[in-house]
Amino acid sequence: MTAPARWATLRRFTTARVALGRAGHALPTAAHLDFQEAHALARDAVHAALDPAPVAAAAAALDLAVVAVASEAPDRRAYLLRPDLGRRLRAADAQRLPAAPGAFVFVVADGLCATGVSDHAPALLRAAVPLLRAAGMSVGPVVIASQARVALGDAIGEAMGAGMLAMLIGERPGLTALDSLGVYLTAAPRRGRTDAERNCISNIRPAGLQPAAAAVKLAWLAGAARRLGETGVRLKDEQPATALPAP
Repeated sequence: MTAPARWATLRRFTTARVALGRAGHALPTAAHLDFQEAHALARDAVHAALDPAPVAAAAAALDLAVVAVASEAPDRRAYLLRPDLGRRLRAADAQRLPAAPGAFVFVVADGLCATGVSDHAPALLRAAVPLLRAAGMSVGPVVIASQARVALGDAIGEAMGAGMLAMLIGERPGLTALDSLGVYLTAAPRRGRTDAERNCISNIRPAGLQPAAAAVKLAWLAGAARRLGETGVRLKDEQPATALPAP
């Protein structure tokens, strides 16, 4: 098989930009225009707003209350330029969060890709909540957070007295992935927690990890965290592959 033929075969199995060809010392015009379009779409994805309706509907179907909060970032521009504001909970919202002592709390946040959250968070909630309940965990109200960074969940969990918290948040869009959802699991959430004290499930989307499979992994990690008493670097993902649902 010639080298061009091998590259063409590889392109059948990946969305990565490989074997694009060349025009002199540059990319062909079609490949260059495709790159510019993908870059523009990624920029638009960062500025997209979260649609809370699908998340609220999924929570209601699970008999879970919903409360909306926001970070201290007043708008999207401030959110992007001041990551620290996105990690701090607005004082007024902290006062009205319901108490959920010891409960498992979901925070659904826009992050850097709100489209992926609107598209995939409801399915993940529908799959994960029954698994957590079957394992004997109490699930608290669902919190929908806007202009949020991952660490905002620590302030929310602390205010609610949560025993464990899963932050469902939009991941930074790339040039081929504009709808990726990530989950960050933190035991005993409180302000000052570091990323080393969390476990992450990433690339949740149709072309990556399916929401149903992510829900199974989240429930497994939550059960392991409860036995270990913590999340983070000491909690290893040793879930058997056979436990994943069939595609």
